[in-house]
Amino acid sequence: MALYSKEITTPCGPLTLLCDGRALTAIRFGREADGRMMPAPKKGRSGAETHENEEPAQKERAARELLSQAAREIGEYFAGRRHAFTVPTAAAGTPFQQAVWNALKEIPYGETRSYGEIARQIGHPRASRAVGQANNRNPLPIVVPCHRVIGASGALTGYAGGLDIKVRLLELERTLRMRSCSVPGNASSC
Repeated sequence: MALYSKEITTPCGPLTLLCDGRALTAIRFGREADGRMMPAPKKGRSGAETHENEEPAQKERAARELLSQAAREIGEYFAGRRHAFTVPTAAAGTPFQQAVWNALKEIPYGETRSYGEIARQIGHPRASRAVGQANNRNPLPIVVPCHRVIGASGALTGYAGGLDIKVRLLELERTLRMRSCSVPGNASSC
């Protein structure tokens, strides 16, 4: 199955969005595409990389729309207008990883949870290290907010985009959440 990519610019640097035409499958930090939609390389019979040149126009249109939606929602997130994502996602992972990633989506905007809290939430109270490994393998950072998971002591731990980006994301959310909480009528979401 072909993957399509789109590079976007964010306050935390460039992100490469990947989708299969039906769902967002990965977000990667840095430049991996040149900003154009392009099928992912596939191995031909000779082992050389090839591209599927005959993707149906309908699938490519769907991929463009999906990548545009993801880019728009990520832009809204960085502008403080979006706290949850609606773009369809499909992250490949084990049932345990899926459980962890689903738990991450439940962490409220501007808040954090420890690895141990996530382990207890998914019914595996002694699996905080395994939660950390699943968190590390999250293919959809920001959309599945793995940056909101911290050590039990409150210490920031590793992040695929680097600790500096994790700090920036957490500060962005805290600042925007505090700003939102100071607006009359918004206190119920704070």
